Amino acid sequence: MADTPLHLGQTSQLPASPEAAVLDYVPNPRRQSLYLVRFTAPEFTSLCPVTGQPDFAHLVIDYAPGETIAESKSLKLFLGSFRNHAGFHEDVTVGIGERLVREMKPRWLRIGGYWYPRGGIPIDVFWQSGAAPEGLWVPDQGVAGYRGRG
Repeated sequence: MADTPLHLGQTSQLPASPEAAVLDYVPNPRRQSLYLVRFTAPEFTSLCPVTGQPDFAHLVIDYAPGETIAESKSLKLFLGSFRNHAGFHEDVTVGIGERLVREMKPRWLRIGGYWYPRGGIPIDVFWQSGAAPEGLWVPDQGVAGYRGRG
């Protein structure tokens, strides 16, 4: 995490890898409030670690901020860095959630990875940092079970 946002208001290149990506966080303007933030990435891509072929997913990231919030431009660049990253669906989805929790330290976070079929089987991966805080409104992620998702 950079002390000063690296990407906000700057020209930024797509990072070469998720490890090279720098995620920026800014102070939460509503620290006293319990609320949910949702990021949706309906065109997420990574690479199959066996075949090198692209894998596509619809990611939904929900979190209840703590002291900081994720700066959306840096998050978009981080997610885009997976285009050339080889990883199994489970590793990619859970790894994104774990990194956000480790760096941002939200009150709570969950990620749903709704992966499009490869070999005829869609794989959906879900991870959360723990139980949602009492009183937090947590809506359904809104991604239907696979029926030719779009």
